[in-house]
Amino acid sequence: MGAFTASLMIKALDGLSERAVVTANNIANAGSPNFRPSHVSFETALASAATRGTAAVRGVKPQIQRDSMATSEQRVDLELATASATATRYAALIEILGRQLQIDALAISRNS
Repeated sequence: MGAFTASLMIKALDGLSERAVVTANNIANAGSPNFRPSHVSFETALASAATRGTAAVRGVKPQIQRDSMATSEQRVDLELATASATATRYAALIEILGRQLQIDALAISRNS
């Protein structure tokens, strides 16, 4: 795995981690009066940065947007779906990185 791919995956993990924290906060405060949930976006910025190289990827930061309108009832089911999708994507990236490390370790051990 090259440095560019590793940087891209690490930034994706950063964004997903931030999304998990924000989603957990939304779920925890779902019953609070006048609570306005927040959402994290980073995929579009990361995809755009990927076309410009490693330095651009490193500069991507997840954006947190607070919903502008407070509603009387937050959709906890949608927040739980977001939490599940985020956890699945995070686990998949970790699995890929882990397998790459195993491949690298195998290559190093065979060359020793």
